[in-house]
Amino acid sequence: MRDAQSINLSWLLRLRWGAVVGQVAIILGVHFGLGMTQRLGPLFATITVAAVSNAALGLWARRGRPLRERLLWAVMALDVVLLTVLLDLSGGPFNPFSALYLVHIALAAVVLRAGWTWGLTGLAIACFGALFVDHLWFPSQGSELSSAHPQHHIHDVRMHLEGMWAAFALAAGFIVYFVQRVTRALAAREAELVEARAAAARHEKLTALGTLAAGAAHELSTPLSTIAVAARELERQLARTGADATALEDAQLIREQVARCRDILTQMTSDAGASQGEAMVELAPAALVEEALEGLPERERVRTELDARTREERELVPAHAFARAIRGVVKNALQASAPGTPVRLGLVREAAGWRLTVEDAGEGMAPEVLARAGEPFFTTKAPGEGMGLGLFLTRAVLEQLGGGLVLRSTPGRGTTVVLTWPAGGLRQSAALPPGASRVKPGA
Repeated sequence: MRDAQSINLSWLLRLRWGAVVGQVAIILGVHFGLGMTQRLGPLFATITVAAVSNAALGLWARRGRPLRERLLWAVMALDVVLLTVLLDLSGGPFNPFSALYLVHIALAAVVLRAGWTWGLTGLAIACFGALFVDHLWFPSQGSELSSAHPQHHIHDVRMHLEGMWAAFALAAGFIVYFVQRVTRALAAREAELVEARAAAARHEKLTALGTLAAGAAHELSTPLSTIAVAARELERQLARTGADATALEDAQLIREQVARCRDILTQMTSDAGASQGEAMVELAPAALVEEALEGLPERERVRTELDARTREERELVPAHAFARAIRGVVKNALQASAPGTPVRLGLVREAAGWRLTVEDAGEGMAPEVLARAGEPFFTTKAPGEGMGLGLFLTRAVLEQLGGGLVLRSTPGRGTTVVLTWPAGGLRQSAALPPGASRVKPGA
């Protein structure tokens, strides 16, 4: 992930190359287009210094060497000095393009801290003042005020004012363009950081869930076994003594609920840790969907729409964890839809990878519920129908493979769940450490 200094250096390099091209164009335009003779040799020599320094800076950046703020300041200070030399060779303070000092000051305000910015501002003021010393207060032989024509004609004044307008427009354009682009780049970087922190938090929750489930299973195994044995003995005693049928049913119910508790703990432990340690296997995405739907209650309600390529291509995935993730999403859709209402499952191959869509015709979710969907242990189901872990674990599996999960829902119009994961890139994702996730651009 690029840091702020890398972004600053990238845009500084672009701006300096743009300045080199712009300076050459302006000098040639004034010299040949307007017929105002310029000292081309010294001017182009100064521009060459800027170009060579920028090429060296680009080479420094490509080698990955550490970039310090003092280096940025030194480069920008060099630009101020070079601009001063160019102005001194082409009219001094009378050159309307002296407004370009503002570009350097604005750039420093964006990429440097206050102390460095004020230092560059002082340098710019001193350099601009030096032009007045050389051209206005103590003009040297051959300067504007010591020439044979000390009075400016109205034509010269008009050209100067027009040049000031053009310089102002150029400076304003540079400032707005650069500041906006750098601001957007920094905002994108901040979004990447937020996403990375969110992914890390989800992984921590997944790890904590696995630890909690394993600990609970270990701690509760003995008391649950004791309850099961006691309930079994009670059931036999009641059967031998010919006790009331209701009491016998209660004993059987205790045993059933104990078995259910064991299954829940086992399931939690399995789901939380399945994707962490499961081996990768190669199989077609269509086979993955078929495995997910196998044995699912009300399987006939699921309308599958599979792209032809889903049976031709093969991908490297943690098959068991991935199939359980898909199965959980489809099961949620079936539970949300009215009895007999079909659920649509579509899998297509896109340029970036695979997209699996599950649509139901249920009641949908309100915005406040949709915002919390996917949080661990958050569920809108009735007690005993779910623990609120399905979407959370599905997202965790997809993120480990470089994919993602998106929920869209409108109250009264159903819910759509979109699962995406890269094609081909799964092999690189498989090499990631457990729980690692890829940060997607612009997401």
